[in-house]
Amino acid sequence: MKKTFLTLSLLAFSTLAAFAQQTPKYVFYFIGDGMGMNQVNGAETYMAALDGKIGVKPLCFGDFPYTAFATTYSASNGITDSAAGGTALATGCKTYNGCLGLLPDSVTVVTSVAKWAHDAGAAVGVSTSVSVDHATPASFYAHQDYRGKYYEVGKDLVASGYEFFAGSDFLKPNCKDGSEPDLYTQCQNAGYTIARGYKDYQKKAKKADRMIMLQTEAASKIDRGSIPYAIDRKKGDMTLQEITRAGINFLYKKNPEKFFLMVEGGKIDWACHANDARTVIDEIIDMDDAVRVAYEFYCQHPDETLIVITADHETGGIGLGNTNYNLKTNLLRYQQMSAPLYSQHLSDLRHKLGENFTYAALRKDLMENFGFWKDVELSEYQEDQLQRAYDAIVEGKDKGAESMYASESALGSLAKNILNRNAQLGWTSGAHTNGYVPVFAIGAGAEIFHGRIENIDIPVLIGKAAGYCESNPNK
Repeated sequence: MKKTFLTLSLLAFSTLAAFAQQTPKYVFYFIGDGMGMNQVNGAETYMAALDGKIGVKPLCFGDFPYTAFATTYSASNGITDSAAGGTALATGCKTYNGCLGLLPDSVTVVTSVAKWAHDAGAAVGVSTSVSVDHATPASFYAHQDYRGKYYEVGKDLVASGYEFFAGSDFLKPNCKDGSEPDLYTQCQNAGYTIARGYKDYQKKAKKADRMIMLQTEAASKIDRGSIPYAIDRKKGDMTLQEITRAGINFLYKKNPEKFFLMVEGGKIDWACHANDARTVIDEIIDMDDAVRVAYEFYCQHPDETLIVITADHETGGIGLGNTNYNLKTNLLRYQQMSAPLYSQHLSDLRHKLGENFTYAALRKDLMENFGFWKDVELSEYQEDQLQRAYDAIVEGKDKGAESMYASESALGSLAKNILNRNAQLGWTSGAHTNGYVPVFAIGAGAEIFHGRIENIDIPVLIGKAAGYCESNPNK
């Protein structure tokens, strides 16, 4: 009996030891820019509300078995920006706000987990729903004292040698004084094939040695800084799902034994800056759809894959509840477009209707695009606010409303705010906050993510789990 027990104990121990020593060959690192605890909870609460239930309907990553929460402060500020936050998540080192891949002395270079993976022989991809030279993706390859040096950041992208990049476009592809080739030419000279959209990627991927997948040139003429919000998406627009699918396809082709892919849901942050709750939720669900693509891969390689999801910071200070103990997140379903696009829609509508742009016409439009007076009941005060905002437009006195990444009409901003209020949601800021951010993990090595951790711990834990490093190479 004792011998049998000992045998079973040794077997159990060896099984646990083998599990603990699993080394993932394929690593996915998702970053929801601006995605704090309440953004995730809000999305899950909204999905449950659409099903007529009180509670939550978990996102795919919300059901991952291992969770933690992380701090986000930077070396210079209690509230980080995306450059310092991205650098922390990429390199395991804190720096000052605005800095990419350098220590606070603005000189000492620190390398990222993507570089560690590359040095370990993995094929590496860095991708995002915004521009490829934006702060978060740049944190994985760039070394600049200021995130706004987009051309210089782009040159760092070329120099990285990573196999795959994807995003909307380059923000500043041309050298200011014209003394150097544009970034597209530099990429091509470095052996990168540039694809414009997912279909173009499919045509070019087989023969490409390295790949940069950008949106179509037509899309970039409208907005080179990002792909469209999920709520505004039209047929043919590039999606984060396509970006993730292309990344997996290309990296696995390059090295079926080992790859690392970072995917950023970059416009969660943008919508949070605008306090646009419905758009935020759709962006989180959209990133979750991209996570599902990685999860499908995980299901095919469960003992060889690690997926980690986190955020660089929280944006907006969203609160779920503002006046009583009721939540009405289901009302958000009546919003038909993002707040910035609705402001453009109002401008187009006024131009189209001319003198027929009456308050009655506005009411009809708000009913169609926000559910006002139909399913969303307004107070007398809210109706008066809308009337005043309409008068300001007609009289040419609309002063507009600005957030970090968008300009809105005062009326468009007001409509969004009224819907937020009626859904019982509140915001404390149009900027970042110091709120904790969640960490979710599944797969080989995922059990090391638990409890309260520092954001700088995350890349080091990934590096250790995947065998890229024993400790932070930057220290």
